[in-house]
Amino acid sequence: MNTTNSSFKNDTNCYSPNNPPFEEFESRSIARPAYSAIFSALGLTSHFIALVVLLQSFRQTHSRSRSFFLIFLGGLVVTDFMGLLVTGSIVVSFHITHFNWRTIDPNCHFCNFMGMSMVFYGLSPLLLGASMAIERFIGINCPFARSSTMPKRRTITMVLMVWLIAGCIALLPLMGFGRYHMQKPGSWCFFYISSKGNDQAFSLLFSLVGLFSIALSFLLNTVSVVTLIKVCCGKNRKQRRRDYEVEMMVQLILIMIIATVCWCPMLVFIAYTVLSTANLNEGNLLLWLRFVTWNQILDPW
Repeated sequence: MNTTNSSFKNDTNCYSPNNPPFEEFESRSIARPAYSAIFSALGLTSHFIALVVLLQSFRQTHSRSRSFFLIFLGGLVVTDFMGLLVTGSIVVSFHITHFNWRTIDPNCHFCNFMGMSMVFYGLSPLLLGASMAIERFIGINCPFARSSTMPKRRTITMVLMVWLIAGCIALLPLMGFGRYHMQKPGSWCFFYISSKGNDQAFSLLFSLVGLFSIALSFLLNTVSVVTLIKVCCGKNRKQRRRDYEVEMMVQLILIMIIATVCWCPMLVFIAYTVLSTANLNEGNLLLWLRFVTWNQILDPW
């Protein structure tokens, strides 16, 4: 009897008692396989092209500040590309084969892996965007301090640190702080969004880290733009060097705006859901996930 109960608990750890499958949800237009296939194809194609262009730009650039920026941008492109490749492959494979999650993954290892991937590849671009804002803020407002204290290897270290932080957060549900759970329409796994216990704490952690990254980017980028405008309008400006600065700043502002528009609805939705007594609206969750997917497609590489 104990063995049976233990097996049942293990088996349903990331599944609802009678689901998957979610037949009643699959008929909705927002859950159609075409969305996943089209978004994945567009995202992977655009990011592969962006990666090739970035490699060529990095080889040709002679500007120290631009090389720093391109390292961050390369980290962002690689992160988004791998995120689309990993999660998109799982989702599209499910829609093609309609494999049974309970059969192939009774202990939720596969579901946990996808949930970790969703969290890692979700937070990493937001944290990288904040890191890029910090780098541009230092480069524009404290250029002498930055040029003497920030070699390329330190920029690479910052990118690796962002990945480490996002990875540590993604591992927390495996240590009991939150949990990963199958989401409707049964093609993907994400953390369990609930207003109870550790599930609430992890949901808030994910949401607040994302919102803080966006807010920090907005604040620092605003200050950098104001400073850049003042410098460019001054009498003793080095126009050629500032052209690079303006180009990078415009690109960073566009990245920030797109990330804000695509990510804020989902982050706010998660925070609102766990802080209120409202039940999770799976349709809205999937809708905001579609918004997030557009972030990878619209990024101005």
